[in-house]
Amino acid sequence: MAAIEVNNLSRAYEYYRKEPGVLGSLKAFVHREKLYAHAVSDVSFSVEEGELVGFLGPNGAGKTTTLKMLSGILHPSGGEAKVLGFTPYKREKAYQKQFALVMGQKNQLVPDLPAMETFILNKEIYEISDNDFHKQSEELIELFDIRDILDIQVRKLSLGQRMKCELVAALLHQPKVLFLDEPTIGLDVVAQKNIRDFLKKYNEKKKITILITSHYMEDIKELCERVIIINKGKKIFDGKLKKLIEDYAPYKLIKVTFTGEGVEKYTVEAFGTIEEFSPYSCAIRVKREEAKQTAIRLLSSPLPVDDILIDEMKVDDVVRKIFSES
Repeated sequence: MAAIEVNNLSRAYEYYRKEPGVLGSLKAFVHREKLYAHAVSDVSFSVEEGELVGFLGPNGAGKTTTLKMLSGILHPSGGEAKVLGFTPYKREKAYQKQFALVMGQKNQLVPDLPAMETFILNKEIYEISDNDFHKQSEELIELFDIRDILDIQVRKLSLGQRMKCELVAALLHQPKVLFLDEPTIGLDVVAQKNIRDFLKKYNEKKKITILITSHYMEDIKELCERVIIINKGKKIFDGKLKKLIEDYAPYKLIKVTFTGEGVEKYTVEAFGTIEEFSPYSCAIRVKREEAKQTAIRLLSSPLPVDDILIDEMKVDDVVRKIFSES
């Protein structure tokens, strides 16, 4: 059963063009040229219950606008969206109790208060019983290991600690759908991994539906089997991450290390396109179907090969290629 249904969803913004100078300002009193900017244009997709889907696109692609429409913050200009059977922009109380939106660049925690104060506030907002609040908060606090920071002002927490508390605040009412907009933005590598590990574990345990945007491709590789990609407000890909790589990454990289005194560049150029080179290691780009045979040729050659690794193109390079083609 689909938790999220989006059909030809669109969002346009009105703006006006004014000629420069005083004369342009005077003319604008009489007539202003109205224009429209299309942030999202005829986007359609569905997400099944319990799915964890990556929602990708460059800056300005329409990702955040789409999430805001799905959470009821924005009213669509066209098309329709259903989340758990509800129409988001109607902002029904029953719907608001079943989803959560976490934005990496926006705070729901009160900066001057400890995180626990916001948790208690959310308990009242979402009408969570004392028993459920105690059970859910204890579980989340334990999972995130944040017990020792609950009484510290939010403004004094690190970005990683704050994001953990943001997620706890969003999950206290046990939503069935979670929208995440850049949840790891600005975090260090360790904090990013902690957030990813939690989301993966929580999704598997609670079967919560998650739609996540991120510019960190490591987030998507670790969390999502399926990705939806939009560019300039239009959907350009919807499918398995594995298929995305297969369709848009016709090459593989063979990474070779050498022993002894190393090698000269010309001795490895016959095996493929050289992406990186030093006398002691190199990366050779070859066609996907030729990767294994090329590796065998390298091993049987007189070159002093110490180790060989066959690697995929980076996912962000694949996505960049799709953007350039679209």
